[in-house]
Amino acid sequence: MSAGAAGMAGPAVPRGWAPFGQGFRPFFLIAGVWALLAIPGWIAALHGAALPDGPLPLPRWHAHEMLAGFIGAALGGFLLTAVPNWTGRPGYSGPPLALLAALFVAARLALLPGSPLPVGVAAAVALIPLPALLATVLPAVAAARKARLLGPPALVLAFWAGDLMMLGDAAGWLPGAFSRGQALCLDVALVLVGLIGGRIVPSFTMNALRKAGEEAELRPIPGVDRAAVLSLLAVVVADQALPGSAAAGVAAGAAALFTLLRLSRWHGLRTLGQPILWVLHLAYLVLPVSLAVKAASLLAGPDWAAGWMHLQSIGAIALMILAVMTRATLGHTGRALVAAPPVVLAYLLLLGAALARGFGPALWPGMGAYALAGALWAASFGLFLAVYAPMLLRTRPDGKPG
Repeated sequence: MSAGAAGMAGPAVPRGWAPFGQGFRPFFLIAGVWALLAIPGWIAALHGAALPDGPLPLPRWHAHEMLAGFIGAALGGFLLTAVPNWTGRPGYSGPPLALLAALFVAARLALLPGSPLPVGVAAAVALIPLPALLATVLPAVAAARKARLLGPPALVLAFWAGDLMMLGDAAGWLPGAFSRGQALCLDVALVLVGLIGGRIVPSFTMNALRKAGEEAELRPIPGVDRAAVLSLLAVVVADQALPGSAAAGVAAGAAALFTLLRLSRWHGLRTLGQPILWVLHLAYLVLPVSLAVKAASLLAGPDWAAGWMHLQSIGAIALMILAVMTRATLGHTGRALVAAPPVVLAYLLLLGAALARGFGPALWPGMGAYALAGALWAASFGLFLAVYAPMLLRTRPDGKPG
């Protein structure tokens, strides 16, 4: 999502509230609020808080809501903002956008601990938002007649298939499918990080370096970019066909190597003075690191590698989501692409949460590592909301629409 489209001239609009002025606004807000609320609730339950029963057992609710809830909302914000940029069509706003956001919120409430809905009804409600999102954006994608634009929606559909497997197991429609559905959602989100990050990180970096008057040129290693994407897709296949196997470990190791080689050509060290850029490189770096830890876990089983799933979900996926949300919001509300000090702290806190949850339980017996990771996560998204909620809720400071 580039800042360029956000800066196009248009008729002035009144200053005030604009939570449904553009696709990223309600969905980035939902992602941030849900991140802030759901993890402390889960940590409280781990420490003995008596949360009421709901349609899903608490461990499954936590897993599902971090994937379909938090990541799903972020995907919604991305697609609804990127598709108009890709296709040159008007952005999504107003009542249709409000309805989509309401569907995502209704899904969270339907599955909430204490929800009185039967699991089958709650699952049906929770499975509506992503198909509704795809139905909203696909007409513009199809009209553009560019095959490459079908990739992200297809991956979102695969992500929804993982959601269907998780909730289908809970509702009795697809017995035994929960763990594979969870793996599919996680792996597809990793593919999206690799695919979209592989486009925006080097592009934003080159643009910033050239704007600063520095010479910059990408020199990708022949075949590595394609191999990186294909290797991530191989991880998806291996985790579905042979979950937890040595073959899945080998696939993760190969993907770690290719994604790291790809990253090495993007001049990341030259972005250290610009947090809004280096956080993108940092999030992408955690992708191969977490895949390497996964490979170690599946191939050798050391205790320190057992938290690879959370290293991926927090360090690679959530950190990339936070990086993209902060940058896209600035660009699409007409602000300078500069991360405020509290936001830089939020980046570092979220990385700390990934490390604490990924490696902490092996080093710190008991529940301390979980509490630390949860506190760091909540502080990170609390800072994000403190800085960005006003931007997401109010009209652009330059008075332009969106």
